[in-house]
Amino acid sequence: MIDVTSLIKRADAYKRAAGISEDKTVSYRVFGDGKKLSAMRAGADITTRRFNAAMEWFDRNWPEDTNCTNHNEYSHVQSEDTDAA
Repeated sequence: MIDVTSLIKRADAYKRAAGISEDKTVSYRVFGDGKKLSAMRAGADITTRRFNAAMEWFDRNWPEDTNCTNHNEYSHVQSEDTDAA
């Protein structure tokens, strides 16, 4: 299930990949609001539209020259490999 926790994990992975230490920097880049990511960590919710826009932002802006192996783990694009059981 993809939820706010998934978005926070993806933001943390992005911070590591981009060498950023503060939530407010990522939050401003993604949401145009330096406090949104911290608010979500504290339990605040987010609209579906804003969630999808944030996940797409990470897809478009992931640092290319990083060795981060978990970018795809948090990717908003779902795998097309849907083998039915």
